[in-house]
Amino acid sequence: MQLWRAHGLGNDYLVLESGEKLSPGLVRALCDRHRGVGSDGILEPVAGRDGAALGLRIHNPDGSEAEKSGNGLRIYAHWLVHERAAPTEFSVWTPGGVVACVVRGTNVDVDMGRARVWGPESLAGHECWRVDLGNPHAVCFAEPIDWRERGPAIETSVPGRTNVQFVAVEGGAARALIWERGAGETMASGSSACAVAAVCVARGLLTSPVSVRMAGGALTVSVGDTLVLSGPVASVGRFSVDQDWLLRHTNC
Repeated sequence: MQLWRAHGLGNDYLVLESGEKLSPGLVRALCDRHRGVGSDGILEPVAGRDGAALGLRIHNPDGSEAEKSGNGLRIYAHWLVHERAAPTEFSVWTPGGVVACVVRGTNVDVDMGRARVWGPESLAGHECWRVDLGNPHAVCFAEPIDWRERGPAIETSVPGRTNVQFVAVEGGAARALIWERGAGETMASGSSACAVAAVCVARGLLTSPVSVRMAGGALTVSVGDTLVLSGPVASVGRFSVDQDWLLRHTNC
């Protein structure tokens, strides 16, 4: 099995270049940061559909799958251009919809589509704004000290679970703490940044483009008819998984 690794502001993904079919157990083992390769998720290239020549499945580190991932798509787009000589502009099918991508060196823009915003509503006792980007989000305008405990409670409070963002607006930007569905605490999240920007603009708290500052750094979101996410991708390297390790975990 061969994997290529990169990160977007510390939110790291592995691209499956070749090897075994991924099962939930194998995904969990590969993403384990102590006994595996370590990652916030695995990106599996698949055939395109719905007019897109390319496709992507996104595996969370708990073995579940995400409909869409902003940073995952940006990393996949970077890999396609710099490792597979793809053109710099193309579309990618995901279970959450088709996404247009533009790669300019190490900076990648992805059009995450339209956001459906509603709320506020109470989730696990917290006032949250719900956002649908093809994947679900709950934006909470608070930064509680115990957010790592509140995040899982909000995540599991709705059917299918949700990504959670704890937000403060200051200095003309949004600051966000991220609790990602299926991954837990992450240094950055592209779709979360889009959800935060969409709610901040809808509420009149900020104007487009919105800078969303997270633990790993800031992403920029242009809010219009659709949401365009922009930021850097950093390549880490290519990894070959030991055959004995793979044999022990293929059927787990």
